[in-house]
Amino acid sequence: MAAWLLVAVVAGLAAFTATRHSLERQDSRAVGAADPVGARRDVPSGAPGGRRDWSVDRWLRDAADFVNPVIDGLWGPARMAGATGGERSYDGSSMPRGVSDPEPAPVAAQPVGRPYAEHAPAAGRLFFDTPKGPAACSGTVVRDPAHPGRSDLVWTAGHCVHAGKDGGWLRDIVFVPGFDKGGREAAGAARRVAPLGIWWADWAQTAQQWIDRGTAGAGPGAAFDFAVVHVRRAAGATRSLEETVGAAVDVAFDTGAGGTAGVGPGSRVDIVGYPAGRPFDGSSLFECTGRPGSFSVAADQPNMYRMGCTMTEGSSGGGWLVRRADGGLVLVSNTSLGSRPAAWLAGPHLGADAQRVLADVSRRFADSG
Repeated sequence: MAAWLLVAVVAGLAAFTATRHSLERQDSRAVGAADPVGARRDVPSGAPGGRRDWSVDRWLRDAADFVNPVIDGLWGPARMAGATGGERSYDGSSMPRGVSDPEPAPVAAQPVGRPYAEHAPAAGRLFFDTPKGPAACSGTVVRDPAHPGRSDLVWTAGHCVHAGKDGGWLRDIVFVPGFDKGGREAAGAARRVAPLGIWWADWAQTAQQWIDRGTAGAGPGAAFDFAVVHVRRAAGATRSLEETVGAAVDVAFDTGAGGTAGVGPGSRVDIVGYPAGRPFDGSSLFECTGRPGSFSVAADQPNMYRMGCTMTEGSSGGGWLVRRADGGLVLVSNTSLGSRPAAWLAGPHLGADAQRVLADVSRRFADSG
């Protein structure tokens, strides 16, 4: 069965990066995004990393290159509605693979109960620009070791922030907690779609293995397809992201050296996300529940988790959650890959490299707020 890498990796295809591409014209005023020490980092349109320049020789791609200047008014309901999920077929016979568990039976994705603030408060939708235009992923608010109870961190997939070996950092990245275009709890389209505001990323970090080896298919790098995003406060917000949404989840790391095992035999896992490919449209939050097996993308790469689920592209980056004995939720993976036709999803094991990414982002902002 062919597999596709969800959403943003279309931006990493060499065919897209060989020439310059323009996003839709914007008349909005660019505001420089401040780094943790307060320096402004305005990026003119024509400069390396400028938002209209996607040429492969100028596309910022190194870990230290991330920049995401705020553009006032860019992400309104209409532009969010136009954010599409890219997809890429992959033939697993083209590379040596390890041993996988039998392909799981499809599990039909079910809508998450509304209001989301009660049923999935830590979930949200991630929007960003690629060489082909606006796209979207899913994300989860996670706890920040440096700021207990006041986290501004979001867990998502690596390909939702960086295009991998054939590209660089994606742009105009924002997180919209509780996104709900289909709900009717609040009056007014903007308030309904982004009930808790739009939170611009001021830093993102992914595994170096994803930057070096990530591709548009289920190949090398997929086992490291995770990322952590730090966000600045939304307009009008007076509290942290965690305080605003009312929740954040712990991340469980299986480091093989005393770390907390993420998924044990028979573990029950809930996958949440915003699928946007047909028959879904990205407007609502869905979930699948099951028990994951093991999935190999390459013989020289760590195995991933795989579980039956009919969610499509757009659910990338969405959390794989396990409920602890005390009732709390723990994130053990994130959606990275899916099958076509939609029958299963796969996500990386979160080991020492994932733990390091979270720790690095937490330390970077330890003295802020």
